[in-house]
Amino acid sequence: MTSPTPHPTPLLIGCAAGFSGDRVDAAGPVVQELIRQAKPAVLIFETLAERTLALAQLARQSDPDTGFEPLMLDFLRPVLADCLQHGIRIVSNFGAANPVGAARAIARLAQELGLKAPRIAVVHGDDLSAPKQRPLLQNALAERMPSQPLVSANAYIGARPIADALQAGADIVVCGRVADPSLVVGPAMAHFGWAWDDWNRLARATMAGHLLECGTQVSGGYFADPGFKDVPDMDRLGYPIAEIDADGHCSIFKPRGTGGCISTATVKEQLLYEIHDPAQYFTPDVVADITQAEVIALAPDRVRLQGVIGHPRPATLKVNVCYATGWFAEGEISYAGPRAAERARLAGQTIAQRLAGIAPLRTDLIGVTSVWGNDGSDWLSHADLSHASADVRLRMAWQHEEHATAARLPREINALYCCGPAGGGGVRTHMRQRLGLTSCLVAQEQIRTGFLWAEPQEALNTKEARHV
Repeated sequence: MTSPTPHPTPLLIGCAAGFSGDRVDAAGPVVQELIRQAKPAVLIFETLAERTLALAQLARQSDPDTGFEPLMLDFLRPVLADCLQHGIRIVSNFGAANPVGAARAIARLAQELGLKAPRIAVVHGDDLSAPKQRPLLQNALAERMPSQPLVSANAYIGARPIADALQAGADIVVCGRVADPSLVVGPAMAHFGWAWDDWNRLARATMAGHLLECGTQVSGGYFADPGFKDVPDMDRLGYPIAEIDADGHCSIFKPRGTGGCISTATVKEQLLYEIHDPAQYFTPDVVADITQAEVIALAPDRVRLQGVIGHPRPATLKVNVCYATGWFAEGEISYAGPRAAERARLAGQTIAQRLAGIAPLRTDLIGVTSVWGNDGSDWLSHADLSHASADVRLRMAWQHEEHATAARLPREINALYCCGPAGGGGVRTHMRQRLGLTSCLVAQEQIRTGFLWAEPQEALNTKEARHV
């Protein structure tokens, strides 16, 4: 593929989701701001976490037509028409375990809304769970290869297939597990036409992506601490937009009229989020170094990041392997009034004695200790509850590989209505499949990535596959 002509005009990239389950009304103000700015623009949705993809794999096993972001159509419905009309491209990891299914669902949504069929590209190459790839995982994991049933294995692939799809004319790019910042690096590479070894620009775009990837964490969400770090109008937080220039430097702002705040403090917190070594932030596209970066306030709610340095991309990709480990069960019941904490402790001790010796059993007294406890719950026997809250909720949880055994705990919690201490009520119980997670590194050269074109109501045309 020939390199595109470099584009000197800045690129706007707005983020409308930072995780699966984010606010579905977030995209509207972002899209309206991108339209007002009248510059080349891209809208991204980042909806995958480490276990989100494994849960999507479980869903697809139950129903092959699912396995992509459950809220995808709710995210897109309010803004799809405006994005297509104004040339705002959409890049997302909505695909999760079923990018093809996600693309078809988007095509159906466009048809339902009476829109011209968008050109949708589906990125592939991250899914390593097929039987033919098992030797690759076995070699990478060695003695850590799980003996339990494999649920998913996905590599954190990079930005190149996203950039290729956009350069080829995609209106929408649907990905599975790409590295979060690559959702921004791909559009930047397609727009500016940088070389794939232009490490400084790649690193700067990567850190712009890092600032956007968690949505409102950079505009006041998860930052707020009343009286210490006050954030206005958190009920209508503005989702962030990055303006990236031809050298890769970015400024972060939010749609006018929205709540929240973007300051040097919010940007610095997000800049350091999940960064193990500021001199070596490993991504599939580049190793970013922020030790010489500058964070500069340009105006209210507008902050510039500059000075990021890049180094050659790593030779390996991270792969997350999820496997079935049985069933997780939990239950809760409330006690209120005099000696509520003592009654809650007695209830927990009663169940612990009835289920002794089966599996580790965690006990929390919410309102007394829940964060600072431990899975052994040994703190409970000697805790001083004489001054504890008069409103306490007992929570107990455990895990077991057999469904029938795990289900004993919810039944015992429910039995506390009559078999437990006085005054218990408000029982809630829950069970779900539990997944184990391990990670490994696989050589980039062993993982083939690319994109396919999706067509409405039709299977992907593999003859149009483009590979990297």
